[in-house]
Amino acid sequence: MKSLSDHIKGFKSYLQLEKNLAKNSVEAYLNDVTRLCEYIEANNPAKKIEEVVLEDLHLYLISFAELGITPRTQARNVSSIKSFFHYLRYTAVIENNPASLLESPRLGRKLPVVLSVEEINRMVAAIDLSKPEGHRNKAIIETLYGCGLRVSELTKLKLSDIFTTEEFIKVKGKGSKERLVPIGQTALREINYYLENYRNHLPIDKSAGDILFLNRRGKGLTRVMIFTIVKELALKAGIHKTISPHTFRHSFATHLIEGGANLRAVQEMLGHESILTTEIYTHLDREFLRQSIMEHHPRK
Repeated sequence: MKSLSDHIKGFKSYLQLEKNLAKNSVEAYLNDVTRLCEYIEANNPAKKIEEVVLEDLHLYLISFAELGITPRTQARNVSSIKSFFHYLRYTAVIENNPASLLESPRLGRKLPVVLSVEEINRMVAAIDLSKPEGHRNKAIIETLYGCGLRVSELTKLKLSDIFTTEEFIKVKGKGSKERLVPIGQTALREINYYLENYRNHLPIDKSAGDILFLNRRGKGLTRVMIFTIVKELALKAGIHKTISPHTFRHSFATHLIEGGANLRAVQEMLGHESILTTEIYTHLDREFLRQSIMEHHPRK
């Protein structure tokens, strides 16, 4: 009979190979399941995973919620547990899935922070172009906003992923899924200037030969470095919103939809599997929607 650690190892392989989840997602799922197993072992050491019932799961989730964990994290925890028991049922370790009736906590849909076009222009204007890395930082901001990239997608972007003539870039998103995203002339112009005047003069590390954005030592930029660049520019531009590199992705989507872009097209560009994820951006500017109706509806 397999041990609990064997089941967790098997679950890890299942998430990686069958579900094709990203490394961070796999780690989060495994942490959630390990926490559940530790709870069961502490409260009922004799109970095997095959003997867990719905009541055990409910008691665990109640104790988890009482720690003050946010509903969003609770929901992910439920998702991890359901996936784990689905895997155990899938591999015939259990006959009945006790997690099938688990329900996630209701999530209030939190609207993301969005920058206006004027605020983005202020941040770009705040970049010190007299510094060697100035045009690199400008190219980073224009690419984040112009293509709606996640910060991890930006740091992994390669020279060979840029198709200048076609005005597209190839992006490797969550779960290593690739998509093509249009890139505008403004971002391309800044990238080319950065390449010619900064990157091509760096002592490039072997591991970063094809990576687009590099630090002064010729190595790829970290997520933390991108966060630092964005935070410092917001401060210089006098923007007091709580923003991150992801704010440019939210702004990209919002501005497209406000401008009349097709929701399905925005979904494709963002790399969302479900259009429900993209639909949050249709709720961001209610005044914009109200004005559109008042101006154009025949029964206003």
